[in-house]
Amino acid sequence: MLFGYARISTPSQKFDLQIDALLKAGVKEKNVYKDVSSGAKANRKSLDLLLSKLREEDVVIVWKMDRIARSVSHMLKLVDQFEQLEVGFRILQEPFIDTTSAHGKFVLTIFSAVAEMERNIIVERTLAGQESARRGGAVIRAK
Repeated sequence: MLFGYARISTPSQKFDLQIDALLKAGVKEKNVYKDVSSGAKANRKSLDLLLSKLREEDVVIVWKMDRIARSVSHMLKLVDQFEQLEVGFRILQEPFIDTTSAHGKFVLTIFSAVAEMERNIIVERTLAGQESARRGGAVIRAK
């Protein structure tokens, strides 16, 4: 069975692009799991529910890698879970990733590292911007 996973970071964002791509890939709407959560969080309600429903020969499909994991360790943990369950994994925007081959696993590891680096760069820029604002007299409050 095909399952899809979509994630947005904030409620002001929309799932439309991801959901449309998953449906075009053959995922039934009832099999699409969605979270509104930071990609840095490994535990997400819908992702955890999806993982609990997977059975041998199922396939998990995501639109982009950073929708399911933003760190190498989290991505590798998910791939390990998929392997143990004998579940396939596809990324629509990176179609050459195939978790059933050694080459595909290698490529997935590299892409996971890039996704983690991108997240770290965003964090660094945010912190630098906040520090600059503080030096300028702004008061930065936590959300």
